[in-house]
Amino acid sequence: MPDALDPMQERAVADAVVTRAAQQLREQMKRVAAAIVPFPAFPGAVFAYGIEVEPIGTEQGCVIFGDDGTLYELQIGMDASQAALDSDQVGTRHEELVPLDVPAAEFVTYAHRAIAAATAYLERRSAEA
Repeated sequence: MPDALDPMQERAVADAVVTRAAQQLREQMKRVAAAIVPFPAFPGAVFAYGIEVEPIGTEQGCVIFGDDGTLYELQIGMDASQAALDSDQVGTRHEELVPLDVPAAEFVTYAHRAIAAATAYLERRSAEA
């Protein structure tokens, strides 16, 4: 008969593994971002630079890999009060990069997808050169 399993200990080990993986991926994301010079403007955005990351489910909006190696949710909107006064749509546009705040296990998936997207971008750019 197998030894009794301590569920709390097993959970703690699993959490530690995910935390360690998340930290290693953060470091790798910074290295990959530093290799992308110049960093591409995000399609459809006026002020944001980044590479789109394939979403996980529908809870997050548009997630991008930023030029600093960090994951962000890109939030785009218009200042309605300013738009009524000004016909310049660029001047009334509001773009904000909000740091992605997700649990470590979800971050690991996003980070992996970000690195895959960024390295694919580098491969495409290299092939075009």
